[in-house]
Amino acid sequence: MPAGERGATRIADRVVAKIAARAAQEALTGPPAGAAPPHAAVTVHHDIARVRISLELGYPTDIAAQCAAVRRQVADRVEECTDMAVPEVDIDVEHLHAGPGAGSARGRVR
Repeated sequence: MPAGERGATRIADRVVAKIAARAAQEALTGPPAGAAPPHAAVTVHHDIARVRISLELGYPTDIAAQCAAVRRQVADRVEECTDMAVPEVDIDVEHLHAGPGAGSARGRVR
């Protein structure tokens, strides 16, 4: 019997969200102490998953590079585990955690 005639497989949005959050955690280099783990919200329509990741980063850091790494890892892992297309991964940086010595740098002075 051909695969299409045996039934369908549906992966719940919350399962895809867990995969995405775990992938985001894997992609982060040196998550700061006290940071909440990444959280994912996912909307699945047919075989397309739209992902939004909320995360916290250390300061100072290259925010753009960290977000790019998270996007790649999340898209790759979700596609690999679910066979869904992931056309976009939106990232919300919710909080920056100051690391050791971050407070010693002087900001703008007038």
